Amino acid sequence: MRNTGTLTSRPIELLSPAKDFLCGIEAINHGADAVYIGAPKFGARVAAGNTIEDIRRLCDYAHRFRVRIYVALNTILKDEELGEAEKMIHQLYQAGADALIVQDMGILQLDLPPIPLHASTQTDNRTPARVRFLEDAGFTQVVLARELSLNEIHAIASQTTVPLEVFIHGALCVSYSGQCYLSAALSGRSANRGECAQCCRLPYTLVDAEGKEIIQSKHLLSLKDMNRAGQLEALLDAGVSSLKIEGRLKDVTYVKNVTAYYRNKLDTLFKRRTEYRRASSGRVTFSFEPVAEKSFNRGFTEYFLQGRSADITAFDTPKSLGEKVGTVKEIKGLYFTLAGIKSLSNGDGLVFFNEKGILEGFRVNKVEENRIYPQERPASLRPKLTLYRNYDHAFEKQLLRPSAERKIAVSLDFADNTFGFTLSVRDEDGNCASVTRQFTKELARGNQAENIRIQLGKLGNTIFTATDITLHLEQNWFVPSSVLADVRRLIIEKLELVRRIAWRREVSGKPKPPVSANSSIPEHLTYLANVSNKKANLFYTQCGVKCIDPAFELLPQKNVPLMFTKHCLRYSLGYCPHYQKNKSPYKEPFYLVYNTMRLRLQFDCKNCMMVVYKEEEK
Repeated sequence: MRNTGTLTSRPIELLSPAKDFLCGIEAINHGADAVYIGAPKFGARVAAGNTIEDIRRLCDYAHRFRVRIYVALNTILKDEELGEAEKMIHQLYQAGADALIVQDMGILQLDLPPIPLHASTQTDNRTPARVRFLEDAGFTQVVLARELSLNEIHAIASQTTVPLEVFIHGALCVSYSGQCYLSAALSGRSANRGECAQCCRLPYTLVDAEGKEIIQSKHLLSLKDMNRAGQLEALLDAGVSSLKIEGRLKDVTYVKNVTAYYRNKLDTLFKRRTEYRRASSGRVTFSFEPVAEKSFNRGFTEYFLQGRSADITAFDTPKSLGEKVGTVKEIKGLYFTLAGIKSLSNGDGLVFFNEKGILEGFRVNKVEENRIYPQERPASLRPKLTLYRNYDHAFEKQLLRPSAERKIAVSLDFADNTFGFTLSVRDEDGNCASVTRQFTKELARGNQAENIRIQLGKLGNTIFTATDITLHLEQNWFVPSSVLADVRRLIIEKLELVRRIAWRREVSGKPKPPVSANSSIPEHLTYLANVSNKKANLFYTQCGVKCIDPAFELLPQKNVPLMFTKHCLRYSLGYCPHYQKNKSPYKEPFYLVYNTMRLRLQFDCKNCMMVVYKEEEK
């Protein structure tokens, strides 16, 4: 929905990931309006848990800039875990967390503090009816399925009022989130419990029903990474309010670079489209030029945003390619020459696909113009091979140093009064403070205006920057620099206090089963509803559901779909009866084979998706 009003503007949230406290701080410093971070337990990235104290420290820092902290508690829970989860939620609320990202509907039945709940993408949010159901249940933000097109997003926004969150960057799950049981079935490690074994990144051989080999040893379920930098405006016009970067397992340089990349994109957009604005405070300046390709990526795709396309897969490797730097021109002794589009540095990491299609890499030891001296030259390096840089040594070194500064704009007013001077301040959010200092005034010999402005503007060690300093003095009074420094320090302390008092985090009412939305819930819920505890069962019973099957993790089933994916191998082969209409020479069903494991593929053309089963031993 495009907001064409001139009196108000819609706040747009850039939401960045943090695996830990340090990443969270740098996400804020580099322009995030909100940060999501893992709870101590029960997050969908089991390796990305954080202490309550670290989350408290992060909230304290974030709220200075009106940045919000969302805590991921988005696994399904067992009955014996509900008490611990309830206690943790109260601790997170006391620590200052602004919202919880959850999957398990049992959480809605707990004794909760008034903390807003966001519906994780793992709750499978791909229709207006589903999002309306979650809105009626009390969720204050809904993370949409990654597979939705702009038209589908617009349809949801048009039929709901809850803020919508979409992914714009990062690694892609090949399955609809929350609907993948492959890892649980094959390894006992459940994705819905935060322990995904990433079976989708393995090399598979594709065979047909007669055993004919179609594709040999390729990563046939592996996708490129998402990059929607070119579609931000279209997403906002479709009704999205929160733009999410994936990466709660990524390192701090990734968070810095990608957050800064999208901060720049959005700030440029907001200058032109004034109906949209930042959702937090402070302007960010960078000491580097953000480049998305320089951080971990498998190549980029907009992923179904404009409909089905052929650019989504990363069959050759699940590893990072980085950025294309050129082609090998010739090889001579200890070095080779590069016909390049990028300059290289000592210590860079380069990769290429050898003649067998296998990714190889090496480290650059020395660079002399276009001569590249590798530490150890791979024997398979050949002229005309394309080289990629997946580690930019100079860039990473730059990002390991302080690389951004975030400042809140303030205007200062310095005036005299009958017994001294008054310094007043107003920040970009409208918060005001003033300090009065008694002082015996004396006329100065030289002009004092410039020195007063210089001294009052020295806010370098604070989160503020003076964009306007106004003087209202009846005479050219002499004001010692020590006095100016003192009132400057006092006014900043007072403004910080005023900002803390003025900060109001969002609170939420008690969630309730959405009786009004019963029609969108079937009477029988299968394992796909991921009901793993009695509280979740009660929630759906109160919604009018008659029969509820236990989650797959509680009762693994045979001969049921283990993955639902918009990615379609028949389309990748050129044999889609809807889009391509080429007749396949192979007999279905197709199978993915890895060692002794066989996965059977079913093509659901009515719903335009591929379904994956485990082929059970006979």
